[in-house]
Amino acid sequence: MAESDWDTVTVLRKKGPTAAQAKSKQAINAAQRRGEDLETTKKWSAGQNKQHLVTRNTAKLDRETEELHHQRVSLEVGKVIQLGRQNNGLTQKDLATKINEKPQIIADYECGKAIPNNQVMGKIERAIGLKLRGKEIGLPVDPIVPKKK
Repeated sequence: MAESDWDTVTVLRKKGPTAAQAKSKQAINAAQRRGEDLETTKKWSAGQNKQHLVTRNTAKLDRETEELHHQRVSLEVGKVIQLGRQNNGLTQKDLATKINEKPQIIADYECGKAIPNNQVMGKIERAIGLKLRGKEIGLPVDPIVPKKK
């Protein structure tokens, strides 16, 4: 035991201040009073949603002069859907159930608020039996006749 000295203490691990403690106002003021060098840096896009970064494409869109908006279903198509649905004795909910969609989608299509989706339009066409796309809007859908060999 000749090597041990009761006056010296060996510290194997000493915890420093946590990140939050090191960034606190008190810690910064204490470091300034002691005359220590302080470095403050702002992290780029820290605490921001990185999905909404400004890119070249966003800037290009901002410089555009014309209105950029999605194409909506025309009111003519909405009226055809409504007439076809009523002729078949279906409510919006019944039609939606028949084509496996939500009733709100049928309501949006009928009042012209929906963005056209060809899959949904095809389902509605088959359910009500009227064409909703192309030049022949409102005409009956022709049944597919199998070819004879």
